[in-house]
Order: sequence, then C-alpha cells, then structure tokens
Amino acid sequence: MKNVIEQIGDRALVVSCQPVTGGPLDHDDMVVAMARAAEIGGARALRIEGVQRVAKVKQAVKIPVIGIVKRSEQPLVYITPFLEDMQALAKAGADIVAFDATHRSRLVSVSELISYGKSLGLTLMSDCSNLKEAEMAANLGCDIMGSTLSGYVGGPIPEEPDFELIMQMAKSGMRVMAEGRIYRPEQAKRALDIGAWAVTVGTALTRLEVTTTWFSQAVQAD
Repeated sequence: MKNVIEQIGDRALVVSCQPVTGGPLDHDDMVVAMARAAEIGGARALRIEGVQRVAKVKQAVKIPVIGIVKRSEQPLVYITPFLEDMQALAKAGADIVAFDATHRSRLVSVSELISYGKSLGLTLMSDCSNLKEAEMAANLGCDIMGSTLSGYVGGPIPEEPDFELIMQMAKSGMRVMAEGRIYRPEQAKRALDIGAWAVTVGTALTRLEVTTTWFSQAVQAD
C-alpha cells in the first residue's frame, strides 16, 4: 500500500476548503461539498480545518486530508498549537497534520509537536514563514515544509506568493508545499516549476466572497 506522500504524488494540487468564518458557506455540509467538488476537479489532497470537518470530509472523499485546528484565542500561534489538537486530528482520520512552525512565542515547542506527532504515526507538515524555520522543522524530522506563513508574521502582507522562499526550500532538498497567495493557475505552475513538490490553493477556489470582490471591484474601476 502506498504511503500518503506516494499517494499524493509529485506536482500535486491540494485544495484548502476553508470558507470565510461566519460566512454563508461556513457549514460542515458546504465544506464536504467543496471537498468532493475539488476531488472531482483533480485535487490530490485537501486541507481541512476543524476536527469534526476532517472526520466528515474523510468519509466523503478518497484522497488524503491535511488536517489543522485553528485556535483564534491564541494571539500568535493558532494553527494546531497543542498536542491535544494533533491527537484529535489523528483520531478524526487526518492523513497529514499541519502546524505552525514559526519562531513566534508559543506554549508548545516545534520539537515537541513533531515528536508527539511522530509518536502517533502521523505524516507532518510545517507551516513556515522563512528558510530557517523550514530547516529546523526538516532537521527535526518533519515530512513536508510549507511556505504557508510567509508574509503573515508581521508587516504588510505581500500580494505575490513567496517564490524566492519556495525555491530556497526546494534547493535545500526539502519536500516543499507551496502555499500562500497562490491565486492563479500560472502561479501554481511556477511554484512547481521552481521545485515545489505540491501546491495548495485556497482562497481563489473556496472563498467565494473574496473572489467575487476581486471581480466586482475590477468591473467598477474607472
């Protein structure tokens, strides 16, 4: 039987089905529907937030699920910050668990998260903001290093994906998940062409309020 890395394969599209919080699509059945639609469209894996939603999506699709828990009460690190989050996601059936691997202040260290995740037999993905964080996670045995949090740890948020970081990580020999501000097919292809193993697209595919705003503003512009 193939492991989850082999099942996803190279040059894969991952779809993040995370609707706008509190929006009309922010319901379990809607997330399951988006996940099924993404699978039909060719996604090879899904990124799903919330233990209950991970469990429901796992029952509805055949492709791997990357599970996360977002804890908004945490001021800095809020993507899967605790060991119990990893345990709950594992019980829900997540094939991969992603977590914040930045150097920001935290209650549970990156090394503790990786060690515990490995003890549960999980495949792990680190959400990083720079090369040093990715190198640390890789050295600790993390399986997939993501560019997920580049541009989101302070200061103005860039408009473009961090292609430089993606390329640096790939040149360092990491299995790279390109993620963050990838809004167009050509951006996804570029990320893969410069060495990413897979690419995650979220907002452009699953946050209809946001993408509709892009179009409505464009057509109303002078």
